[in-house]
Amino acid sequence: MKRSVLILLGLVIVITGGLLLYNYQTQGNVRYLTISTTTSLYDTGFLDIIAEIFKSKYNIELRFIPKGTGAAIEDAKNGVCDAIIVHARSKELEFMKEGYGVNRKVFAYNFFIIVGPKDDPAGIRGLPPVTALKRIAEAGREGKVIWVTRDDGSGTNTKEINLWNLAGYNYSEIKEEEWVYRTGSGMGNTLKVTDAKRAYTLSDTATYLKYRGEGIINNLDILVDRGSELINIYSIILINPEKYKKNYNDAILLAKWLTGEEGQKVIGEFGREEFGKPLFNPVAKVLENREEPFFTWILEYGFIEDEGILTECPKDFRYGEDLTFFEFRKSD
Repeated sequence: MKRSVLILLGLVIVITGGLLLYNYQTQGNVRYLTISTTTSLYDTGFLDIIAEIFKSKYNIELRFIPKGTGAAIEDAKNGVCDAIIVHARSKELEFMKEGYGVNRKVFAYNFFIIVGPKDDPAGIRGLPPVTALKRIAEAGREGKVIWVTRDDGSGTNTKEINLWNLAGYNYSEIKEEEWVYRTGSGMGNTLKVTDAKRAYTLSDTATYLKYRGEGIINNLDILVDRGSELINIYSIILINPEKYKKNYNDAILLAKWLTGEEGQKVIGEFGREEFGKPLFNPVAKVLENREEPFFTWILEYGFIEDEGILTECPKDFRYGEDLTFFEFRKSD
């Protein structure tokens, strides 16, 4: 009897030891990839799904640092990450011109929206974005409404600045006015502040739907959601391996996966079951099939001119031959 117990105990020890050894070896083989990313992607939970799939496929663990686009770019300049995922073309181009970023790939889009109180005291529901901002500024100066701005150098903030400029206002001046409240923080927190103040703000669609669906915000309606100038385009840019000896090869894998068939399918399905529509839209088929009006909008707001060609990444900022890039003649 004692012998049987000892044999059984021995087997348990051997099996347990084997499992622990296997787990140790497996964990030891895991590689890590650090991504500085916009909060509008992180707050939705989308990046958690990407990380889970990517680890199961490549045994590479994605570590995300969620920040506004401006802060994510600063991380990259300081050598903190292997790639950035952002949504502000002007800042992306500057980042590449400074020699820090290479191989920019566009992989998804959705739209910015102006959200505000259900009773809409500024009367902007259904208006074009620029007209809506003019109405908000008028009502704000009359003490009727509050506008909440991130003022954090993020992609959303960059879009907001552009929209204020189109409306004829200087953002640096208008943000100092009494009816404008600055959060200096990410999209999720900005929506919560806007909700509490029953104010207006610019948001990406995905974060708004996520927070509204989970009951985190309750007082805000989508009031303006139409217009090509509201398109919101996400890109991944890899860190130039000649600038920092980072994990370039694994970053290439992520860029390929995001823009490949599997990644694009995941993007197109995320949120569909919960919200009735995806929170983000894949770009590959739109570009391949030239699906209007989104094809034209993506080129106008997401692509960069390079010697008469509109492209995701100008030739001067391409590294190696690992990726292919969409290119279209301006006359097409």
